[in-house]
Amino acid sequence: MADAANMPKDVVLGVPILTMTGQNEVSVENYRGIIEYTDLLIRIQTKIGQIKIIGKSLQIDYYTNDEMKITGRITSIEYH
Repeated sequence: MADAANMPKDVVLGVPILTMTGQNEVSVENYRGIIEYTDLLIRIQTKIGQIKIIGKSLQIDYYTNDEMKITGRITSIEYH
C-alpha cells in the first residue's frame, strides 16, 4: 500500500522510527506514550508494541506528541 501511493511506510503504517547517534543518544518518532521512566529503563508504547531502552543515566531531553530524544549510556534496545 505504501509503495503504490509513493508514501513512506512510517507515514502510512505509523511505525516507530529510531535514530541512534553513537551509544549515547536515540531519537524516537511515532510513539504513543511513555510507560516507564527510570535512569536505567525507558519503556515506550508504540502502535505496533513496546520498545524498551536500557542503559545507565538515561534521561528524556525533550518530547513532543510525535518525537522524543533520550540521552545516556544506551546498552540495549528491545522490541516487545
